[in-house]
Amino acid sequence: MGFKMGIVGLPNVGKSTLFNALTRTAAAQAANFPFCTIEPNVGEVAVPDARLDKLAAIAGSKQIIPTRMTFVDIAGLVKGASKGEGLGNQFLANIRETDAIAHVLRCFDDGDVTHVEGRVDPVADADTIETELMLADLESVEKRRATLVRKLKGGDREAAQADRLLAQAQAALEAGRPARSVEVDVEDAKAWKMLQLLTSKPILYVCNVDEVNAATGNTHSDAVAKMAAEQGAASVVISAQIEEEISKLEPDEAEMFLSEMGLEEAGLDRLIRAGYELLHLETYFTVGPKEARAWTIPAGTPAPKAAGVIHGDFERGFIRAETIAYDDFVNLGGEQKARDAGRMRAEGKGYIVRDGDVLHFLFNT
Repeated sequence: MGFKMGIVGLPNVGKSTLFNALTRTAAAQAANFPFCTIEPNVGEVAVPDARLDKLAAIAGSKQIIPTRMTFVDIAGLVKGASKGEGLGNQFLANIRETDAIAHVLRCFDDGDVTHVEGRVDPVADADTIETELMLADLESVEKRRATLVRKLKGGDREAAQADRLLAQAQAALEAGRPARSVEVDVEDAKAWKMLQLLTSKPILYVCNVDEVNAATGNTHSDAVAKMAAEQGAASVVISAQIEEEISKLEPDEAEMFLSEMGLEEAGLDRLIRAGYELLHLETYFTVGPKEARAWTIPAGTPAPKAAGVIHGDFERGFIRAETIAYDDFVNLGGEQKARDAGRMRAEGKGYIVRDGDVLHFLFNT
């Protein structure tokens, strides 16, 4: 289990180029004209985590299985998309299924690559997309509230909860604020998420810069970072062009290329890490001679639910979790030595799994 991120942006901002690079496929056609992405493309990438390789080396694991992240490349939106302009709102439904949204913003100047608005202004671009998503949400909210009238008259509790939350969302949207600005109580969190409002999803702004500014960013990306900070969102600087070149190289060549560009890591690594932080995700590991595997969970997940990520039977029949902290596993040289040193703990149902835990679950069938 990883997470699913929808990639949105105006035409010709480098969205499909980035998607191609990140997924190392040619599934999304990148071309210098609007709407080259006609259908949403879905691609998966392994989440890079050096800890997994180290654990596998210590345990002599025959197979290494990283957790995965799914990218959904969604066709370029334009002003008026919520009303059918461009390719219309047929693509907005694809965004609803994602955990977070990456707004790819053009932060480079290039006279050979046309901009649909005829200018380079990433903050204005972000506002254009946000406005279209808010308009789509507002239309959806109004329609849904209208369909709840009969159930509300019948005293349906779930309908009453949904209508109350939709009303809160509607008030925010009509005031020009995204749905994520609404403060939702813990008891309403699940119902709120089920509304699948486009603007309730966390936002990661991806500043696509040219090669020269890949390491330091530029005035355009600085403006985006300021906007993100004001919104409580996240931002990351990436050169889609560099990522595309890296995707064609062998690992050693890619590392040398990055070093020459003054970069410590690939943009993919930064993007995924920013996504994990944005969604408050963590990773735990299962390690043995057959395989070393990474699993993604939300921060604060209790041990039974973490076990359920592997298989539902693990959660239903959970007895306990045998736990070794990552540093102990590595510093002591593996499971048996950690056990001998008293660094393996037996944890019950109330244990909250920590990032980097190496776990072994015991359960009843």
